[in-house]
Amino acid sequence: MRLTNYSDYALRSLIYLATKPEPNLLANISDIANSYHISKSHLTKIIHQLGQLGYIDSVRGKNGGIRLACAPKDINLGVLIKQIEPDFALVECFSTDLLNSPSPNTDGASRAMMNTAKKSAYANDMSLKLIDETASHIVSGCIISPVCQLKHVLFEALTAFIAVLERYTLADIISNKDELAALLS
Repeated sequence: MRLTNYSDYALRSLIYLATKPEPNLLANISDIANSYHISKSHLTKIIHQLGQLGYIDSVRGKNGGIRLACAPKDINLGVLIKQIEPDFALVECFSTDLLNSPSPNTDGASRAMMNTAKKSAYANDMSLKLIDETASHIVSGCIISPVCQLKHVLFEALTAFIAVLERYTLADIISNKDELAALLS
């Protein structure tokens, strides 16, 4: 499993904000971008989403900036990653993209099965689920998908990856706050 740069920068931004000497002090996106040597424009999109998700407060105006909206102990890493990581499809049979575009040759019964599979592919609570075997057989480009055991192994690994992240909060990864702050200043 490899996280996107987007998730990496989101985590780093939260670490930056959590290591500020005073939690209510405002930071700005340029400070974070300069500290990590990353693109300000890319970081702006990430900060915006973190604000929408309730992790960051934004203060507008000349003396505005951003700060954490909640205590670091209340930011669960697994929950955060599930909210911001765009794709957990390690292999093709995990992907719902194929289910969204049936081939023109797909008959009505197959389309109905795909719609059922699409609804059950991912639960609303963002828990990870394998795509229905029937749907994988219909739309997957992999011929062994209906009987493949690899996807179960990879699904177990992905579930374990998320489970480990869910055991930690932002507070856990900034326990060396002073050292982090010194490197980021």
